[in-house]
Amino acid sequence: MSLMGGLYVGLSGLQMGQNALNTTAHNMANVDTVGYTRQQVQQGTRIYNTISTSASAVAYQQVGLGVNYSQVKQVRDYFLDRSYRRESGRSAFYDTFAAAVEEVEDIFQELQGEAFAKTLENLWTSVQELAKEPANTVNQSVFVQRCNEFLTRSQAVYQGLSEYQDDLNDKIIQQVDTMNAYGKRIAELNLEIRKIEAGQIEKANDLRDERNQLIDELSAMGHIECRTDASGNVLIQLEGKDFVRAESANVIGLDYDENGFATPYWSHLAKTKTVNGVKTVTSIEGAKVFNMDRIISSSANTDIGSLKAMMYARGDHRATFRDLTDGKINYDRSISQSVVMNVQAEFDQLVHVITTGINDIFKQAADNARVDNPNSMYMRDSDGNPYTIFNVRSEVSGTDDDFTVNNIIMNGEIKQAPTLLGFKKDDGKVDQETADALKQLFMDEKYTINPNVKTKTNFIHYYDDMISLVANDGYVLRGISENQQITVDNVASAREQILGVSADEEMSNMVMFQNAYNAASRYINAVSEMLEHLVSTLGR
Repeated sequence: MSLMGGLYVGLSGLQMGQNALNTTAHNMANVDTVGYTRQQVQQGTRIYNTISTSASAVAYQQVGLGVNYSQVKQVRDYFLDRSYRRESGRSAFYDTFAAAVEEVEDIFQELQGEAFAKTLENLWTSVQELAKEPANTVNQSVFVQRCNEFLTRSQAVYQGLSEYQDDLNDKIIQQVDTMNAYGKRIAELNLEIRKIEAGQIEKANDLRDERNQLIDELSAMGHIECRTDASGNVLIQLEGKDFVRAESANVIGLDYDENGFATPYWSHLAKTKTVNGVKTVTSIEGAKVFNMDRIISSSANTDIGSLKAMMYARGDHRATFRDLTDGKINYDRSISQSVVMNVQAEFDQLVHVITTGINDIFKQAADNARVDNPNSMYMRDSDGNPYTIFNVRSEVSGTDDDFTVNNIIMNGEIKQAPTLLGFKKDDGKVDQETADALKQLFMDEKYTINPNVKTKTNFIHYYDDMISLVANDGYVLRGISENQQITVDNVASAREQILGVSADEEMSNMVMFQNAYNAASRYINAVSEMLEHLVSTLGR
């Protein structure tokens, strides 16, 4: 090999050492950068000069031209990436569900050990006192007061549950917007990366980092499947449907019902019609992003993504006691998997049965009085109608089916003058039977909390049993969430060992590449001195 060729060999070593040092410095500078993937230098040999191709030789006589700086590649593991994204989505699902249960517990203020439980206890105490002395005007006033307190507090609790539904709805809307933005940006990055890497010389590693970070965040929101095509584009499916394609992303739309609840759907799959140049959606059946009828199951991967968890927790309407009376099959299909709707229905059932039960007892007392005296006005107003403690709002029909917590109001006449109840029959005797019937109403064990609970309970224990079910669900969900977080941490740790930057390792590489650079420099100096000696000697 000529001395001039030796200079090229030395130069290639200098270039290699300098580029490797730059890559190492880049790794060191991003040791704490979220989403950064460790970059690794790949080296190769430059082409060889062939000196001789003699058939008698074992091999061709060739002279190398030095080292080649092939590329800087990212160090990642596809299987760990896939596992991390799946487990991260499952963790987000159970975290969201557990948070919903905690919010429900907080609405009932059970964490403070008071609030609605105390309200129900006060009502039961007033009924007991009324049963001791029904004709006592103080007892009558306290009973009516406690009924009003019970109704007011019930409506406040139900309103709190409804507001939490609205809060979840707002978060669903925001997350869909975020997912659309992520999908659009990933498609843009596909195009930018492909343009940069078209020459097969430079790698767009920083853009790849941004894309991978977006995919990681997207995986926590929904069940995604990723693959890379022959051109290097990342293609993403969300819930089994195409989301991100090579250079574009399908848009997730939102359909709103009468409550303002948003349902995510695929805009390109929805049925539309165009009138006067304006396109409107006519149906989203078959285009919904999530199939909410499927049972939550890890084996079927239906428990992945915070967006789906919020959809389940919120439900699709304001639940009432009617959702519990449609049968077990309808209950399991419609509200059993929704944290908020399930509690709304169970709570509304408690209010419904208590209010209609109290009204029925006073109506029965008025009707019994007319058995003996057809003209009796006992327990009746001036129009001859039986007194009721609770009525429904004027805009609804007033049947028992309308006695939902939001429709009930106090009887204004009784509220202003509780002593109208009297509890004294036409013959002047105290109506102990009606007072005892009120007490028995709270003691009869003939109510089930929901179709999946077979044990019957009474009003005294109904609320405690309902809260216990919520607490048990919360305990289970928090346990799953904690275990799932451990799984995520383990996978993330294994992944970090591969793609993460180790400061110690990079310092070792820096010393190695610095020595390589110095060696190449000394090699060039040696060749230069030899050339100078030859030139000086020949010149003489």
